[in-house]
Amino acid sequence: MRVLARALVLWLTERSLIRRIVQRSSPGRRFAGRFVPGDSLQDGLHAAEDLAGRGIAAMLDHLGENVESAEQAAAAADTYILALKQSRERPELDCNISVKLTQLGLDAGVDVCVDNVERVLQVAAESSPATLVMFDMEAHEYVDRTLDVYLSLRGRYPALGVCLQSCLRRTYDDARRIGGPEAIVRMTKGAYLEPPDVAFQRRSDVDRSYVQVARHLLESGSTLHLATHDERLVGGALEYLDRTGTSRERYEFQMLYGIRRDLQARLVAGGQPVRVYVPYGTQWYPYLTRRMAERPANVWFFVSNALRWRS
Repeated sequence: MRVLARALVLWLTERSLIRRIVQRSSPGRRFAGRFVPGDSLQDGLHAAEDLAGRGIAAMLDHLGENVESAEQAAAAADTYILALKQSRERPELDCNISVKLTQLGLDAGVDVCVDNVERVLQVAAESSPATLVMFDMEAHEYVDRTLDVYLSLRGRYPALGVCLQSCLRRTYDDARRIGGPEAIVRMTKGAYLEPPDVAFQRRSDVDRSYVQVARHLLESGSTLHLATHDERLVGGALEYLDRTGTSRERYEFQMLYGIRRDLQARLVAGGQPVRVYVPYGTQWYPYLTRRMAERPANVWFFVSNALRWRS
């Protein structure tokens, strides 16, 4: 049922009428603003400043993926370099960045991508300590290449991490491959609609995979970023971390901008490290559709308001 609902939402949000209403109407842009603070880097930095005022760190993500040329990939790298430099000018911010390798040229070739990634990593390494750069994980077709690039670079750039998705059947094996004291891993459930042969289709299986992979990474000595809004998983993680005496230098809780601010506040009040993923940029619609698919109630909330606006 959960997979069917997500598929229906993704189909609905790709209809031209819905896309036009979301992208061009005032209600649509206001709704998008719940999840994406704005089109510009300054919008992202303002959101990071607001989070800092609530004791929450930030992860900036300039939205975009699957660029068509090496020139576009180089330009995307430039936007991340600018984000690194401008966030560094705000010493009150604890701000790292997340990048998609297809945005940095992976489809144009691994060499093109690595050149752009290294330019970003070199600037990130100029601060002390180095600013963490996280590789976002994309659809299953990109997992091998993403992990290969990550493993080829982390020896020279220790402030480098990668995301794993518990929905994929392969993820436990991937965690065994990359885990260890040198690994920094962002653990998510996964936002892509994947086929049954590569991904678990039941929520219980996805959750079980999340717990299994997260525990293995912690036991192997990895630094783990627990990216979830699921209170059951958060509660289980808190119990495990307390029981094992895991240092707070080795983990943090992560959530998406605009989602579960109440849970973020409770974790901060309990002295837990919390970071929020802050997306910005003009290419926000694909990101927004995935957020809507994760919680179908968001779609009905938007559609009802959009229909009132049109009437």
